[in-house]
Amino acid sequence: MISEYLETFAGLPVTDFAECGTDLPPADAVAWRLASDFDEERTFEQLWREFLETVPADRIRAIVIGGWWGDGEYESVQPVLDLLTESAGRLPALRSLFIGDVTAEQCELSWLQMADVSPVVEAYPLLEEFVARGCGYRGDDGGLAFSPVRHERLRTLRFESGGLPASIVRAVCDSELPRLEHLALWLGVDHYGGDATIADLAPLLAGGRFPELRHLGLQNSEIQDEIATAVAAAPIVAQLASLDLSMGILTDAGAEALLEGQPLTHLKALDLHHNFFSEAMEQRLRDALEPSGVQLDLSEKGDEDDDGEGEVWRYTAVAE
Repeated sequence: MISEYLETFAGLPVTDFAECGTDLPPADAVAWRLASDFDEERTFEQLWREFLETVPADRIRAIVIGGWWGDGEYESVQPVLDLLTESAGRLPALRSLFIGDVTAEQCELSWLQMADVSPVVEAYPLLEEFVARGCGYRGDDGGLAFSPVRHERLRTLRFESGGLPASIVRAVCDSELPRLEHLALWLGVDHYGGDATIADLAPLLAGGRFPELRHLGLQNSEIQDEIATAVAAAPIVAQLASLDLSMGILTDAGAEALLEGQPLTHLKALDLHHNFFSEAMEQRLRDALEPSGVQLDLSEKGDEDDDGEGEVWRYTAVAE
């Protein structure tokens, strides 16, 4: 579950524009949060246009988009994406953008009515960080989408999802992002549209596509053991400083594959939190990696549910 709004983004404190009144911080000193939430009387479009007229738009560095449907029924994010695209010329300093800062209490991840976000990325050629939160799951009615892009400045790309479609994984792999340093994909579960396979990830794992990549997150997956096995032999690992395989259904089998695969002792950090490891396996991982200085995260044991008939149910950290 995602239970809290962002407090910081892009190294800046998050400030809700609707709560500022006339006491505004410097435009470039905060990440501005725009949201038409609950008791907000203005529509998102009204709030957005007031924001651009009130805050010096040419100095805004970071924007966080929260809920956009007010106190009504969930609506597509498409009008918000349209506003972002049409306003690109007024936001020349924008470097970081987060779409979907919404908690589970407000709207479950799978029901965030997302759309194709690639036009927004293309509209901001100086953008350095882009994060989209939401699923591709909307039955036959579309949902989160992404097309291959070429972007010269993007350094961080993150999709936070309870079910990331394979089409998005393939589009990321087909994108030309020569400066990309940080890539994180929350792959999710098939029930909510997360149908990516190891074959879809293969071009990424082969290396060479993103020469500057130093952090890779393949997270929140129900096939986390398969991912760990593939990563254990993946050429891309040699260029990484940190690796994140957390939040998914990672068991002793996946950990064994990591231990038997290529050396990971060059990593500064290996995040395996929300796991289903035995105590013995946790100790083996510590013994193998921590003496080399790898910062190892084994926190947050995942929940297991035994149905009484020999089948154990395990869960990703974020799904619905």
